Amino acid sequence: MSTPTFSRRDTSVLGRWWWTIDRWSLSAIIIIMAIGILLSFAASPPVAERLNLGTFFFVKRHIIMVPPAVGLMIVISLLNPQQVRRLASFLYLVGVILLIFTLSSGAEIKGARRWIVLAGTSIQASEFIKPAFAIMVAWMLAEKYRDFQFPGLLISFILLVILVVLLLLQPDLGMTLVVISTWIGQLFIAGMPVIWMVILATMAVIGLCGAYLLFPHVARRIDQFLDPTSGNPQHDLYQVNQSLEAFMNGGLFGRGPGEGVIKKNVPDAHADFVFSVAGEEFGLILCLALVGLFAFVVIRSLLRGMQESSLFTIMGTAGISMQFGLQAFINMASALHLIPTKGMTMPFISYGGSSLVALGIAMGMLLALTRRRHGVTEVL
Repeated sequence: MSTPTFSRRDTSVLGRWWWTIDRWSLSAIIIIMAIGILLSFAASPPVAERLNLGTFFFVKRHIIMVPPAVGLMIVISLLNPQQVRRLASFLYLVGVILLIFTLSSGAEIKGARRWIVLAGTSIQASEFIKPAFAIMVAWMLAEKYRDFQFPGLLISFILLVILVVLLLLQPDLGMTLVVISTWIGQLFIAGMPVIWMVILATMAVIGLCGAYLLFPHVARRIDQFLDPTSGNPQHDLYQVNQSLEAFMNGGLFGRGPGEGVIKKNVPDAHADFVFSVAGEEFGLILCLALVGLFAFVVIRSLLRGMQESSLFTIMGTAGISMQFGLQAFINMASALHLIPTKGMTMPFISYGGSSLVALGIAMGMLLALTRRRHGVTEVL
């Protein structure tokens, strides 16, 4: 029988890290990344060829960004909770600055400004500020729990308002919903009265109605979802119809690697509709495996976090886990037309440059918070 990589008596940084990290969640994340590389080979070449970028342009860029994402994930998972809070504070501040810069200088794509180019790389600032926001809210609410005179709830609300306003100005309704859902979920875990949760839920519904009235693209997508005959099937519903057809063609075991059709017809097959490519070429088996992997990471992280005595750790773990699971759910549900279509990538699976790095940071924070710290007592 082979010996373990690190001895339990190894007191080095990496030795302590290996025996305290959640190796099951780490393994599941690595497997998701590997599937993402596989699906980048399956989905992106036709898209790259249509854009005259070279067959493996997106594949190469995707693979190049995986090592930095893994490296950042491992380095950040070495941090203690106090260092995670400091990193989150820095990322939130930088993220706000980048979001403001995006509104003034970002490229407009499909009527929205969500991307800026720094050092030749396109960056979506909201992807980086999202996990930082979850950690900041967990920190403020934990401080409120420790000292009831501390305005933690008010500060968390201010952090939310700043982020939501900047996101709606882009506009990015999907990311806004993820951020608001994370905040409400963390408030629930912190023990907010039920009446406040009802009020917040009511405000969320009112906000969604406001988005329907103020943003034409939101109204169009909701109308098409509720009444598919209201849209032009050759234009408005083209990608959704192609996606549903891909799942039907894939069946249980798929048509086989490289045999898919949707990637040749859908512009976003490598990003928003990569789940459809997986369903068509690899069938229901791989789709269920992906659902299981995402669910495993979320549920295991939540359970592991709930075993901690630190309220900050519990809420920080819950916040990032919810964001990770919600992003995956929105992507899958959009591809299956279970919700109105929303351009949101699937974590580690969809093509991404800076988004892979941002996810690596988020998962590093999650792994750092769920590490076992025997004999260590935290204040929060």
